[in-house]
Amino acid sequence: MSTSSTAPLPAPATGRDALSVLHSVFGLPGFRGAQGEIIRHVTDGGNCLVLMPTGGGKSLCYQLPSLLREGCGIVVSPLIALMRDQVAGLIEAGVNAAALNSSLSFQEASDIERRLIAGDLDLLYVAPERLVTPRCLSLLAQAKVALFAIDEAHCVSQWGHDFRPEYVGLSIIAERFPEVPRIALTATADELTRKEIVERLQLTDAPQFVSSFDRPNIRYEIVDKRNAVSQLKDFIRERHAGDAGVVYCLSRNRVEEVAAALDDAGIPALPYHAGLDGSVRSRNQDRFLNEDGIVIVATVAFGMGIDKPDVRFVAHLDLPKSIEAYYQETGRAGRDGKPSAAWMAYGLSDIVQQRRMIDESSGSDDFKRVSIRKLDALVGLAETAHCRRKRLLGYFGEIVMGETCGNCDNCLTPPKMRDGKVLAQKLLSCAYRTGQRFGAMHLIDVLIGRLTEKVTQFGHDKLSVFGIGRELNEKQWRTVLRQLVAMGHLQSDSEAYGALKLTDSSRGVLRGETEVWLREEAPGTRVRASRSKSRRGDLARPQTRRKATSIPNCARGCAPGAQTSRASAVCRPMSCCTMPPSTASSAPGRRRSTNCAMCLVSATRSSSIMAKSCCRSSGRGRGAAVISAVVPDKRSADPGPITTGSGLTMTRGCQLTPHISLWLWVPAFAGTTAEGEARRRSTHPFRNA
Repeated sequence: MSTSSTAPLPAPATGRDALSVLHSVFGLPGFRGAQGEIIRHVTDGGNCLVLMPTGGGKSLCYQLPSLLREGCGIVVSPLIALMRDQVAGLIEAGVNAAALNSSLSFQEASDIERRLIAGDLDLLYVAPERLVTPRCLSLLAQAKVALFAIDEAHCVSQWGHDFRPEYVGLSIIAERFPEVPRIALTATADELTRKEIVERLQLTDAPQFVSSFDRPNIRYEIVDKRNAVSQLKDFIRERHAGDAGVVYCLSRNRVEEVAAALDDAGIPALPYHAGLDGSVRSRNQDRFLNEDGIVIVATVAFGMGIDKPDVRFVAHLDLPKSIEAYYQETGRAGRDGKPSAAWMAYGLSDIVQQRRMIDESSGSDDFKRVSIRKLDALVGLAETAHCRRKRLLGYFGEIVMGETCGNCDNCLTPPKMRDGKVLAQKLLSCAYRTGQRFGAMHLIDVLIGRLTEKVTQFGHDKLSVFGIGRELNEKQWRTVLRQLVAMGHLQSDSEAYGALKLTDSSRGVLRGETEVWLREEAPGTRVRASRSKSRRGDLARPQTRRKATSIPNCARGCAPGAQTSRASAVCRPMSCCTMPPSTASSAPGRRRSTNCAMCLVSATRSSSIMAKSCCRSSGRGRGAAVISAVVPDKRSADPGPITTGSGLTMTRGCQLTPHISLWLWVPAFAGTTAEGEARRRSTHPFRNA
């Protein structure tokens, strides 16, 4: 935590004492954390990079030296709202401050320029695109400049979460004004972003002042997104009724919709985004700053430099781009040090949307690669079952002692985990069996057995995976799918309209070698069965057990007239042969088969070694050869478990154990067990497994 310091600073060139200015102008008793050291360094003419959390007092690190040094401090700021807010606060404190930006008329801008040359300004805020113009550079050359402060310095980095091309040109400051101290400031930057800030702003030999990123008064909470707006309403009503807050959305339309929904629910809410008229934005910002209990719904641009200390919550209805963006935006809560909340609703659609935005961007391959890595880190934060604060701070290289922080949802209510290997195998197999061409909704429809138009159109109701996931409903499967995407076993292909495809890591899951632990539903969550009827399609009836009479040449030696039953939907093979072999095959490129017509699948579809070993075919087909290889005693009434050459276990009635049944889903082959194993490996998606 930051501490106060009252150590005396050396008298600056103006003869004014730093502590007296701190008391008289800013009304503060002392410096916090590294503020005193930074101010001393800059006042003495040094360059530096400052990383300090939101609410940590970054602005004082350049405002006070500007008052102590001779001349005017030039502050580069990316947003008009940021300039407007800080200039208003400084003028109220008696500081001669102004801003040059596009909102001013020609006459207003000319007046400010004359005041700068005359030495009548202590601080001047300038937009980066204006500062690098020849006119502005010439103007600064005529004035006495005390220092240059580059606020929100992460905007200079293409790896940062808020890259702005106009910031790249700020390297001209060091070239034109080498004797003027430069201070770059940001609330968040990982190691890669820091490196680029230093290089672009020519701060290679300058010291870096890095404060702790921990905001212990903020409680971090991330919930599964179901109905995000309703969840937000409940969150505000139950825990922050009458409090000021900020709600972040990804798009302008979303901002308008959410603001209207909150207002209709009796929660005072105002929209804020770049598409609004300037006067409307200013009016909404003023109300938010000056009135109590106002909720501002905004795009991510809102909040930079906005000094409202009593924001009690920051909510995200859409996933930010990176941990840096998430940290900076949530840091706008609780700047007064009082308990506050950072709440986010997160779902599979957020991952797919952010991944699509990255893939469709015009950035280089390196940029996309880094962006994906940053997105993966944020998804990891959202999915972790451990302390979120520790994960968050660890991303910035800060080591946290202890396993829990006591102020995040996972520490306060540790989530329960369950073995999700079988569920993962079902879902991954469904994605593979449907051709890796479909999105989440279609895969879930197949798993729960819903007969939608698309399912029947592509014949997916005939697949062995159809209906094998009836134990979960749509929402539960969506949660499983999201976690598999987060683990990297599935990925969304934006070029294929969001189709979910298997990754290399799914190999271990399908083989049963990789453990898969999934978060269970949060306590109190209502679990409903899938609706039998839907506008998209009705659920197919679960297959019932059929009674059948064996034939004399069944490989298991069933007596004529014996009653047997079909296995469960997970284990599709017949418990014994009930129909004569079929030799019909019309599928192009498929071998003519002598499979039993009632085995795993028909002769025109994929089959497996088990389907072939289920039929002796009276010696007419290759099935007899397979049986000879895997069944020592073909005529035994109960030979017990039989292990085939492929490592599969066959029990009484040719039924497979459920936990390995997914390995049945491979193309047909024939011949001996050894030949069949080689053929299976050559046709399986993970043929080298």
